[in-house]
Amino acid sequence: MDDVKRLLTQFADRAVDGIPPADVDADVARGRRALRRIKARRRVTGVLCAAAVTTAVLAIGNQVKWWGGGETEVATGAEEASAPAAGADTDRSLATPAATPSRSDEGATTYSSSTIALVANQQVWRNIGCTLAPLGWTAEPTATAERVVLTPPSARTSDDVAAKLELRAAPQAQTLQAVRVTEEAGKVFHLGTFAGRETGQVMVGDTWLMVQLPVGTQEWNDDLLRRFLASCTVN
Repeated sequence: MDDVKRLLTQFADRAVDGIPPADVDADVARGRRALRRIKARRRVTGVLCAAAVTTAVLAIGNQVKWWGGGETEVATGAEEASAPAAGADTDRSLATPAATPSRSDEGATTYSSSTIALVANQQVWRNIGCTLAPLGWTAEPTATAERVVLTPPSARTSDDVAAKLELRAAPQAQTLQAVRVTEEAGKVFHLGTFAGRETGQVMVGDTWLMVQLPVGTQEWNDDLLRRFLASCTVN
């Protein structure tokens, strides 16, 4: 700034010689305006520099904050992905899982839960016949035309009928408690409890076929019971 003033002063001194006073005054005015412009430009330049520095600082600060926030979001997403899924409804009519179809070595389809497997039945039970039977269960020799008793391996020496499975044919259906009605393959299955035992019954021709499971059974489920009933006929 001092150099500019000195140059302008020297220029003015040399230029004054031989110039009318009016021209001199005009030149002085123009010089003052030039000085004011220079000062204004310096102020504007200072403001622009400060604004640029402030913008750069804010941009760097926001970028650092963004990177830090991104890491937090990634960690949160991983925690959410590792969270266990909500449990499905655990209410079931019987405690065991649904029957799972499989294939035996002979090619016959079987149905099983955790401990019960329905396999092809090779026995003849008088008037009541079933193409499926629980594996290892045997029919008692006292079978009649309307009643068959199957004994599980755990009750071979027991005389308690309630510990065994009973099939009965009757002209009328029994009244069940806590009834669950389902329709499958054109048959209507009625599942519930009768005399304190899990029971299922279905209409076969003109006759009702009822199956009573052993007391306190936890191995059977509704799907196994329906499949067993569906495989039976009454002659």
